[in-house]
Amino acid sequence: MNKELKQIDVTALGELLIDFTESGMSSQGNRMLEVNPGGAPCNVLSMLTKLGHSTAFIGKVGKDMFGDLLEDTLKEVGIGTEGLLRDDTVHTTLAFVHTKAGGDREFSFYRNPGADMMLTRADVNEELIHRARIFHFGTLSMTHEACREATKAAIRTAREADCLISFDPNLREPLWDSLEDARQQVDYGLRQCEILKISDNEIQWFTGETDFDRGLEKLQAEYRISLILLSLGREGSRAVCGEADVFVPAVLNPATVETTGAGDTFGACVLHYVLDHCSGREDLSFTGDQLREMLQFANAAASIITTRKGALKVMPSRQEIEEVLAAAYL
Repeated sequence: MNKELKQIDVTALGELLIDFTESGMSSQGNRMLEVNPGGAPCNVLSMLTKLGHSTAFIGKVGKDMFGDLLEDTLKEVGIGTEGLLRDDTVHTTLAFVHTKAGGDREFSFYRNPGADMMLTRADVNEELIHRARIFHFGTLSMTHEACREATKAAIRTAREADCLISFDPNLREPLWDSLEDARQQVDYGLRQCEILKISDNEIQWFTGETDFDRGLEKLQAEYRISLILLSLGREGSRAVCGEADVFVPAVLNPATVETTGAGDTFGACVLHYVLDHCSGREDLSFTGDQLREMLQFANAAASIITTRKGALKVMPSRQEIEEVLAAAYL
């Protein structure tokens, strides 16, 4: 990897949308919803930017009030917007988030179509990928043909540019025509990445194994992924790299209000550790002690974001993370 050409730490491609999250009741007894900028790729970039990394986003929003808000938000938090485009005819994607007891969520999407789906191969700013050390993507940009081709073209560019490739399936079942289609695209993503962040329900769905050991064994046998991160919600997290396999319990915060963005915050902190410790795929290798250090930091950060509504605008600072880290693990 030619570091002189890599002025961007992470470039991500995918969805940028509005999360409407529940925010109490009005004086008339009506449920109120708060407008929160969101979308997994930019949540990841926001946390990385908070930790001092340079970032850039490739995606599309509508030429509407929500698109204005999202573009302004990316600029506010320091994410590069050179690759952000505006669609003249299709509105910004909206997600309505219902928080269940315990903080888990259910999603309803207004995305048929949504502007993020309108990203085409010609829209992809390849320069932002060539200049990046890591290219990050998920599957919401692979639900439909045009944005799927854009994503795959971006991945090919990332491979040519010698980027490390990071993948988070971030499965949202309502957005797929069929789960078989989703399975095919997740399989494609797994075959492209060196770094995988996958959740407990996703690995069980994809591998058909309820036992996480067997699920991880299947992934390791079928795919050549250097670093696998398994997020386990309230149970904690796990990392596998070569022969090293480490589990770290979660930091349970009594002030938790919802879990939106927790996985993205966790994943971003893993990429932060990779950026600080690796120069490229040739040395993407960690000891058990390093994996434990990585997971503890990521778990601490994720616990903080669960105490806040939304994620993109309210990522924790390094000092906040280190304070939780010291109290929980050190």
